[in-house]
Amino acid sequence: MDTNILYYGDNLKILREHIPNDSIDLIYLDPPFNSNATYNVLFKEPTGKPSEAQITAFEDTWHWGIESERTLLEINNSKLVPPNTKDLMNLLSSSLGRNDMMAYLVMMCIRLAELKRVLKDTGSIYLHCDPKASHYLKIIMDAIFGAEHFGNEISWVRSNPKSHIRNNFPNCRDVILRYIKSDKAFFEIIYESHDPEYVEKAYRYEDQNGRYRLLPLLNPNDNRPNLTYEFLGVKRVWRWTRERMEDSYKNGLVVQLKPGAVPQYKKYLSESKGRTITDNWDDIGQAAGNESMGYPTQKPIALLERIVQASSKEGDLVLDPFCGCGTALIAAQELARKWIGIDITHLAIGVMKYRLNTMFPNVKYIVKGEPEDLAGAKELARQNKYEFQWWAVSKIGGQPYGDKKKGADTGIDGYLYFTDYTTEKDKIRKAIISVKAGGQIHSSMIRDLGHVIDREKADFGIFITLEKPTEPMVRESATKGFYSAQSGHSYPRIQILTIEDIFRGKKPNIPMWVAPIQSPIPVVRAEGKTKRLL
Repeated sequence: MDTNILYYGDNLKILREHIPNDSIDLIYLDPPFNSNATYNVLFKEPTGKPSEAQITAFEDTWHWGIESERTLLEINNSKLVPPNTKDLMNLLSSSLGRNDMMAYLVMMCIRLAELKRVLKDTGSIYLHCDPKASHYLKIIMDAIFGAEHFGNEISWVRSNPKSHIRNNFPNCRDVILRYIKSDKAFFEIIYESHDPEYVEKAYRYEDQNGRYRLLPLLNPNDNRPNLTYEFLGVKRVWRWTRERMEDSYKNGLVVQLKPGAVPQYKKYLSESKGRTITDNWDDIGQAAGNESMGYPTQKPIALLERIVQASSKEGDLVLDPFCGCGTALIAAQELARKWIGIDITHLAIGVMKYRLNTMFPNVKYIVKGEPEDLAGAKELARQNKYEFQWWAVSKIGGQPYGDKKKGADTGIDGYLYFTDYTTEKDKIRKAIISVKAGGQIHSSMIRDLGHVIDREKADFGIFITLEKPTEPMVRESATKGFYSAQSGHSYPRIQILTIEDIFRGKKPNIPMWVAPIQSPIPVVRAEGKTKRLL
């Protein structure tokens, strides 16, 4: 099975067709919950300011319909879904009704059954969810994975409470449900540094070996005759054998503060791994600053690093079936794990490719589901013209523009940013991208693009087409003249690229290209550890 791979498409279909049984070490998923919200990809300008454009990545508004009815029937007929899970889903359907929440739950149930299939016996699954749906998802996971395999309900305190909420306590946390496939599941305790105030208070003694604290040596079990003896004039039930106690006393590790006092042992600060991380994660904030990509559901890398470190080893395989902007994949790559990511939009795939290429310049990975030739591009355009436009814009390093599904056509399908360092070093300039997904093309489209360039005060227009341009189109593009850089180079102001040109590696002929998404923090790995370059 291939690893380090991005799949474009429906994760249920991809799980069934491409992911073998018992092949995944760790699954993290952050599926869209039933919030009746529309999720937009809020791109940033290269300056770091939010773009005026927003692209609808998906509408998180679930409605019961024929697809939900078909999925519930599939659950009842599936050999993969346990009988108790079928009973549960039918009971939920009877009690909740065929409503929006139930539509969401049947979508999740059939996928969770597939995810259990692909998970190794040593594996864990972390389901990131909103409190609005977490209680339903927990009982579904109990039914699929077994209540005895419930690990944790992790509370991620992601932000400070919002003060404007009046009728409820403000919600500042997400729920992460952790389940294991079996008792063989791998898990490594995670520690964090002690709080300086705690160190000052607890480790208040010091000797030639460093700071230490004193801890009791009494055994909590009173019925231990073999550990009951007198030591330094005190008879108790001790934690240690007499031999160990005497050796430790000789080595200065056991002390009695005054005659008759219960002896205690020294625990040095240098021996402590730190504070054990509990199921209340209040030390990781939301993705912000250079890390933020403007993606609405983006989770911070530190959150995913903790999950990856706790439940996988180097070389293990991590799967994120709802990978969005790919933070789980970034964490896996940083920590030397293999990975598979799945998403249903080309927008997300484009963002993930950019993040991977920027943060790990030498990374090697495969993308499956994207058009690989002209026939594939035409099929994508036939299926979904918006996905085709987003894909075509990303292929030349541009940024998709505007929510075409909801607004009027502005003649802009994307922007391509550049800078002419020889004229204005720090000023970002832009080209307008227009994409035609099929049908007849003619010179009036080039003329219209010229008007858009003038209206937007842009320097270039890039016209992308599936079909070969006509001679009148080529002549019309020439009438717009050239952009003259101070370096002496001249660039055609309107440039026509076919999809075949792009497949052959042709790029727009412009001055220095500027990335359309704010750069994340680059990382380097050295001596088995990951460091961010701040």
